[in-house]
Formats: sequence, structure tokens, C-alpha cells
Amino acid sequence: MMQSNFLFLGDSLIADFNWQARMHRFKILNYGVPGETVQGLRNRIPTITKDLASPDLILLMIGTNNLIIEDFRFMDSLRQIIVRLTSRYPCAEVIINSLLPCQLPWVSQERLQRINAETKNIASQTGSCYLDMFSKLKPNSYFFQSDGIHLTDKAYDIWSKCILEFVSFLIEDEQPIQNLCT
Repeated sequence: MMQSNFLFLGDSLIADFNWQARMHRFKILNYGVPGETVQGLRNRIPTITKDLASPDLILLMIGTNNLIIEDFRFMDSLRQIIVRLTSRYPCAEVIINSLLPCQLPWVSQERLQRINAETKNIASQTGSCYLDMFSKLKPNSYFFQSDGIHLTDKAYDIWSKCILEFVSFLIEDEQPIQNLCT
């Protein structure tokens, strides 16, 4: 069986985990960069799309570093990223991951929920999928490291299981994902 290419885009939350070890069915292309902001990823998209043949699945998880630097005006840049990805890879399933319930004193959980609602709306408008991990990873010591941002192994276990469940309908009958577009 041919492996489907699964592109992961984002910051250290993406970069710091061995997705390949958890997702054997896919060839993981991890383009996570620690410290990445939404605007930084938007600027990298032309290079990524130039260098990368068509992935079958794309997971986008970005925005946490914007929160850290108190930049809450990143929705237009996020929309631009999604539009570029869906235009460049029309047969790829683009999955937009919610922001996680990180624990920053200057960012309330209500504000995170509003940002996630906007993100869900953008996903709907662009024909992308939205994966809500905010509700699955409640802020507590089991899911977040002492910095309140980075994840524990338990949180990555839950997140990776949720991603696999989310895409499971695409691998029914062991058909390659790219056949779904034809």
C-alpha cells in the first residue's frame, strides 16, 4: 500500500513531536519551526509549496507564539495561509487545528475560545476542516509542561489519537487518499 503524505505545519508544538512514530500509515512531512508565528509561516508558504509535491493531508497548527507576544491580529494572515494551501494543493484535505488551552496570564480561556471560533469560521469559509483540540485538552498539569504552553507526552498521545480518528474516514478500505480526488 502506498503511504499518503501528511504535511504538518506550525510551531514548536508541531516540531517537537515525532509524529511519524505515532502515525505509521503516513509519510509525515514535519515543517514545524520552533518560535514560528502566523506571519512567519505565511512568509514561508511560497518556499514550502515550491519545494513540496502535493501532500494528501495538511494539518495546520499555528498562533500560539502570536499569543505569547500579545499579537492578537493574525486572522487575516491565517486566512491567507489557508487560501494559499487550498489553491496550491486542491486535492489535499486541509485540517486547521484549534489553538490549545495554553496557560498565559494575559490570555483568558474565553479569548482563546473566541479566536478558535474565528478560526473555525475561516475553515468553513475556505472549505477546510477544523479540529477542535481546545475542548479535549483542558488546562491542567497532566497536559501542559510547567511553562503552560508546551505539551506533555499524555497530551501528545491524545492529540495524535484525535488526528488519526479525524482522518480515519479517508483511509477506509485501505485506498490511497489521492484516489479520493479523482
